Amino acid sequence: MNFGSDNQSGVSPQILQALVEACAGTAASYGNDPWTREAEGLLAGLFEHDVRAFFVATGTAANCLALSAIAPPWGGIFCHAQAHLASDESSAPEFFTGGARLLPIATDSGKLTPQALQQALQQLPDARPHGIRPSALSLTQATENGLVYSPDELRALTGIAHHHGLHVHMDGARFANAVAALGCTPAQLGAQAGIDVLTFGASKDGALAAEAVVFFNTALAEDFDLRRKRAGQLVSKGRLFGAQFCGWLRDGHWLQLAHHANACATALADVLRAHAQIQLAWPVQANEVFVVLPRSLLDQLHEAGVQCYDWYASSLPASLPLPAGHVPARFVTSWATRTEEIDALQALLHRLR
Repeated sequence: MNFGSDNQSGVSPQILQALVEACAGTAASYGNDPWTREAEGLLAGLFEHDVRAFFVATGTAANCLALSAIAPPWGGIFCHAQAHLASDESSAPEFFTGGARLLPIATDSGKLTPQALQQALQQLPDARPHGIRPSALSLTQATENGLVYSPDELRALTGIAHHHGLHVHMDGARFANAVAALGCTPAQLGAQAGIDVLTFGASKDGALAAEAVVFFNTALAEDFDLRRKRAGQLVSKGRLFGAQFCGWLRDGHWLQLAHHANACATALADVLRAHAQIQLAWPVQANEVFVVLPRSLLDQLHEAGVQCYDWYASSLPASLPLPAGHVPARFVTSWATRTEEIDALQALLHRLR
């Protein structure tokens, strides 16, 4: 019963087969190979837009290198207070940007709102050269609370950002789950929504290790090849990234995997909310389920072999106070989650009533 993280799932057989095929024979290095070129074409078609795409090994490198292209060292990067950038990327954003400062915005909705962004912009003093210069907005899709931004919500936020001269980055580690949840096209959550650069993650959705930095505003990609090289993310056997993205994107495989993960999360949420001592903390919109439950019950689940994580009390909405002896917990489903695992958890919870 593993609901620890979608990072813990293995590799989709279709992607693994693409890797096996790409490993045969020789090919040009550093991304000058047929698989990488095909992957770049697939991305342009998927997003219905001219793109510049660069492949890297980790989400941290993808996010922080993307930010380095849109925020100078003296800049400020607005993000949600619970964004992965602010809570789980160590000091990598500052390192890669040369010192740009994250400017977290707390909201009770679990997402950034136009009102909160406007207020944050108004409160930042305009005291050049002493003050931070607002440079970028980073949005997470799906968010750290498992919520998704609709195209209209994105356009409202990016419109404000662009009006104030900010470029917009999207952390798309779970972008596939958001597209599957919303039933819209990738294009509607990308360039059409005002996103300038997307970090498009495959690692959580069936790939081995594959992330793409996708520039819709291609002018911002100038010298990004040098940034990637300097960061040690230019892989000599670049076809291994290209092959993974080809296997992932062909025939809509990436969305099939995401739909499965989302459906499992919905089923899992139904099982959890049926227990009298468990309360959902946020609506379940993608492939993460956040709950509040007694610490004693969580300990029993762990002892029975259920893998899930304690979560941050600060992640809860203000409207959901944490009762004494209770803790927040996060359950995550993936493309590899089996319905038998959810059934086993249901049976266990029934015994622990």
